[in-house]
Amino acid sequence: MELTTAAPTARTRDPSGVAYTGLLTRGIAFAIDAALINLVALVVTAGATLIVSLFHLPSNIRAVIAAVGVAAYVVWVIGYFVGFWSATGQTPGNRVMQFRVLTSNGERLRPRRALLRCGALVIAALPLFAGFLLTLFDRQRRGLQDRLARTVVVEAPGLSLAEASRRRRRTSARRAIGSEHAGADHPA
Repeated sequence: MELTTAAPTARTRDPSGVAYTGLLTRGIAFAIDAALINLVALVVTAGATLIVSLFHLPSNIRAVIAAVGVAAYVVWVIGYFVGFWSATGQTPGNRVMQFRVLTSNGERLRPRRALLRCGALVIAALPLFAGFLLTLFDRQRRGLQDRLARTVVVEAPGLSLAEASRRRRRTSARRAIGSEHAGADHPA
């Protein structure tokens, strides 16, 4: 007796063939990103702590340094997401899980919209992560952050935008070199 069941998928396709990414896949990508963000922050904090420990500073100065550290961490987290979303539409976690964040028109996010989406992520998380639950009920798998920033999260198997661009440049360079060699072999 053979049992065949279709595994539930975190991605759904609309009639046009676009595959939208669901909550579980996004959650795994976020965990990867959080690990990377915190690893870098931990290394920087360890280095800064070692340097500061060499000096005998008053407690109020240490408090200011701690506050600056917290502010730097917040800027680092925001910069991480805004930078990756506006550059390629993929953070490293998104890349591992093979999806990309785009505008609802299918274009790359501009920094302002990426910043809006980053702020909307915080708003979606505040009411016990209820803003993320919308992805379970929306046909395009949009959470509160996607609705506020007018974005969609789509499947992106294969090359990133940066890799595709590099590959096109390499192919063009190889063709140019090949045509130069062909012209050198056959003088006019």
